[in-house]
Amino acid sequence: MTIQTESVATATQNSPNSSAENSFNRQTIAIIDFGSQYSELIARRIRETQVYSEVISYRTTAEQLRNLDPKGIILSGGPSSVYDEYAPKCDPEIWNLGIPILGVCYGMQLMVKQLGGHVERAKRGEYGKAAIHIDDPTDLLTNVEDDSTMWMSHGDSCTELPEGFSVLAHTNNTACAAISNHEKKLFGVQFHPEVVHSQGGIALIRNFVYHVCECEPTWTTEAFVEESIREIKAKVGDKKVLLALSGGVDSSTLAFLLHRAIGDKVTCMFIDQGFMRKGEPERLMEIFDRQFNIPVAYVNARERFLDKMEGVTDPEIKRRLIGHEFIHVFESESEKLGPFDYLAQGTLYPDVIESADTNVDPKTGERVAVKIKSHHNVGGLPENLRFKLVEPLRKLFKDEVRKVARSIGLPEEIVRRHPFPGPGLAIRIIGEVTSERLNILRDADFIVRDEISKQGVYHDYWQAFAVLLPIRSVGVMGDKRTYAHPVVLRFITSEDGMTADWAKVPYDLLETLSNRIVNEVKGVNRVVYDITSKPPGTIEWE
Repeated sequence: MTIQTESVATATQNSPNSSAENSFNRQTIAIIDFGSQYSELIARRIRETQVYSEVISYRTTAEQLRNLDPKGIILSGGPSSVYDEYAPKCDPEIWNLGIPILGVCYGMQLMVKQLGGHVERAKRGEYGKAAIHIDDPTDLLTNVEDDSTMWMSHGDSCTELPEGFSVLAHTNNTACAAISNHEKKLFGVQFHPEVVHSQGGIALIRNFVYHVCECEPTWTTEAFVEESIREIKAKVGDKKVLLALSGGVDSSTLAFLLHRAIGDKVTCMFIDQGFMRKGEPERLMEIFDRQFNIPVAYVNARERFLDKMEGVTDPEIKRRLIGHEFIHVFESESEKLGPFDYLAQGTLYPDVIESADTNVDPKTGERVAVKIKSHHNVGGLPENLRFKLVEPLRKLFKDEVRKVARSIGLPEEIVRRHPFPGPGLAIRIIGEVTSERLNILRDADFIVRDEISKQGVYHDYWQAFAVLLPIRSVGVMGDKRTYAHPVVLRFITSEDGMTADWAKVPYDLLETLSNRIVNEVKGVNRVVYDITSKPPGTIEWE
């Protein structure tokens, strides 16, 4: 499994000492982030080899790295040129630490420049797939097949290598596609081995982790569960925790984890904000209260949340209002059950990265993740929150949470449930959220889930859902003119939710869904299918 422990946003804003101190108490690969969109993917790929990895700021000093004692260091790619005025740089003393280093794209160019080589703007940029021709099949490129396709994305190229370096591989357009100083265990690749398009990328990463850095596969699901329980106990002590339970795999896994760690010190509260899917609130209460004897306080706040949505059309305002209202409800309801010192949330890493708030500081050149959208449990939290937060899953991707969920005994019904956004159907209704629109979308969404379950293809998709548009179109039903809403079907495939592709759904399934929705859902006369991947789109429409 892979378990993320530091977001790009926090990594570039905090010193490495602000990371959890226990993060480096095991064999670790440290990833120095230069603003690459793939930095977290590198961490993910490392952890798929069952070796711990953590993303840290490029401002981390050599002395700090020495104290962290990683087994290896990876320098990420980035959007800058090494000759840009504010191009991020690493402490040049890291080359003297005696720790194996792998530079990826920008990271390789920085390595070359800081060690005395030359980097220049290439006559031809190289973007997309390219075959690498291997000149030295040892160390980093062991078992990587010659002419393997790798993913390129660079406008600069290395034209002169530093002393002691040699070429490991080239492409038709790039003379130095992979380089090394075998004696010092310094390596660089001009391509991105972490992306799925790179055929030999995983083999290369495993070579660096196991062959070059000599790591052992000790980072496992069981290790995460044990460490999380210890950290929860140490943080919470004899205090009480209020858990925001939504019924999804994230908060459900957290509920089980907290219950195992601190028992009856955790109280689960389910706030029914009226934006859930058909039948889900009732099913949630049945599973936790009856099947697993984990008490859940049910709060019916449907009218309260719906009132907040009146006249609101901007998706960011929707998310913020829903996030604030969640906290207000928790605060008022917790007084009846508490007092509580901590609020537990099933926040995941994709929530954090997409809620990051800044881009590039024009004076310092610092770059962090660009804000895509606020998540109700990240960007929507008020500054004066009176609870302390407990978020053990904050650094995990969705598939990692599922592995943890299985290991601690959650039923498959929850483990394999499609991801569902915290604001619920409110952000699948484009424009203003009304009771009428909620009923329309809830019925359409139920048909989608019902049909793909009947046909046995529910688990073929990462997510499958309906979106309601705030427009109407003309149709004809029973020889009568209709003027009703269109429903958008959104089926996607993904590994972690960070990137996604639209699913190639069979036509007969689309036809069945269209017929059922138009005939069974009052207020809909047209069904369309979204064929946009992420990027450039996002999974949710708002």
